[in-house]
Amino acid sequence: MPKIMRFYALHCVIGFAVSAVFIAGLLYLNVANLWHLISTSDIGFMALLVFWVLNGIVFAGVQTAVAVMMMAEDPNADDDTPKGGTPVAVHAQAPSPNR
Repeated sequence: MPKIMRFYALHCVIGFAVSAVFIAGLLYLNVANLWHLISTSDIGFMALLVFWVLNGIVFAGVQTAVAVMMMAEDPNADDDTPKGGTPVAVHAQAPSPNR
């Protein structure tokens, strides 16, 4: 599997795991009476699954975006060191005053 696909899959899994923790917290604290609504409904499991998937998509996108933005180079890095290559001497000649 290409490296970029592994990167994306890993961060999607992390996002869905964070989503599960988030939903568990919402249900535990009974925010907006969600625990009662899900536990007493005959399609409560489907509602919970849809809630987790939709939140997982959001959390996975945010996790991936943050991971990509964290890949930027350190602005305090020492950029004075040579990066390689062959040094080339460039000689410039001043234009003649006759022009």
